[in-house]
Amino acid sequence: MKLWDKGISIDKKIEQFTVGNDRDIDLHIAKYDVQASLAHAKMLKSIGILSDEELQQLDNGLNELGAQIKNGTFTIEDQFEDVHSKIEFELTKTLGEVGKKIHTARSRNDQVLVALQLYYKENLFQVNAKVKTLFDTLLKLAEMYKDKLLPGYTHLQVAMPSSFGLWFSAYAEVLIDDVYMLQAVSKIVDQNPLGSAAGYGSSFPIDREFTTKELGFSTLKYNVVAAQLGRGKNERAIASALGGLCNTLGRFAMDICLYMSQNFGFISFPDALTTGSSIMPHKKNPDVFELIRGKCNKIQALHTEMLLVTNNLPSGYHRDFQLLKENIINAFEDVKDILDIFNYAIQQVIVKDIDLNDEKYQYLFTVDSINNLVVEGLSFREAYQHIGAQVQAGTYQPETNKQHTHIGSMGNLCLKEITNKFPE
Repeated sequence: MKLWDKGISIDKKIEQFTVGNDRDIDLHIAKYDVQASLAHAKMLKSIGILSDEELQQLDNGLNELGAQIKNGTFTIEDQFEDVHSKIEFELTKTLGEVGKKIHTARSRNDQVLVALQLYYKENLFQVNAKVKTLFDTLLKLAEMYKDKLLPGYTHLQVAMPSSFGLWFSAYAEVLIDDVYMLQAVSKIVDQNPLGSAAGYGSSFPIDREFTTKELGFSTLKYNVVAAQLGRGKNERAIASALGGLCNTLGRFAMDICLYMSQNFGFISFPDALTTGSSIMPHKKNPDVFELIRGKCNKIQALHTEMLLVTNNLPSGYHRDFQLLKENIINAFEDVKDILDIFNYAIQQVIVKDIDLNDEKYQYLFTVDSINNLVVEGLSFREAYQHIGAQVQAGTYQPETNKQHTHIGSMGNLCLKEITNKFPE
């Protein structure tokens, strides 16, 4: 069954190419199409298109389909083009002529739009919640290891003293910026497109404010053409926000891979969280974090894909938009998995004692030594040249007792303030 079927057979090769794997992908948005269809039916009743009895029948039928989706028994067979045609077929099979009325005053275009935006809304909320869980974990680790020193690097060269508390809380605070972006995108998709039909509205006196309230949208996309222009724009915004989050997670994963290596040796994980080599029995590979890094890089590339698919399309609907669904939905599912496994694994990190008297760290405290001379009365430039001369001559002796106390330094992590910054 196809919603656009006019009784003309379509070439099987063309059908296979145009449908692609929409049936599989649409299982992710099935419950939202049911939700939107019920809101639409209630609206049709409110304007006199459906009777009380017809609405009740549709309500029963849609709730039955919703139950099947929830328990995993709902399927989209090959005879159906997508979830929308499957749902209408089931309603018609069960309810007869009443089922055929569900498509009154709407198009598959706004069906897809509203189902996707409901999916996006809920999944952005879920991602935010999972980010908060990881954020809390990192701040607990920062508090736990706030006094454990860690070499800091610039250009991958030993630079200045840092701490595990500073490292963990740094990534926690950067996650707040990612949440700001996710919340901005949530506002973009929290606009009801239902009622735009094929992009130019309907001659039926539909009540778009009714469905907006019924579906829990904060507002609606008033202009029907603007509603359709949201297809692609929503996905670009989401891809950008998810990519920003993945940039943070990917960089953190890279730090972990470095710090686990023998050349750094700052952290480890229980054997059960690592993998071995088929020929090197000593290996403890950080495969989880390498895969996180790789998946995060793939997701960061998604914005470019969304941009190139939609960049120069004219207004109105185009079948190109079908290509957006699969990868944006897969990105959501991957990001949720990444956040879950990251939070699970990082809680089991083993922080090692680091011998900062090791020769390779002998210049870690040069800046502190310069600052000590400045406190004693030298200008910064004179102090810099003095310590620099000691380094060149090989006579430098580190002073390791300097305290860092300003806001945001390793001696003043401001964990409470960072916690309070996390947006509600």
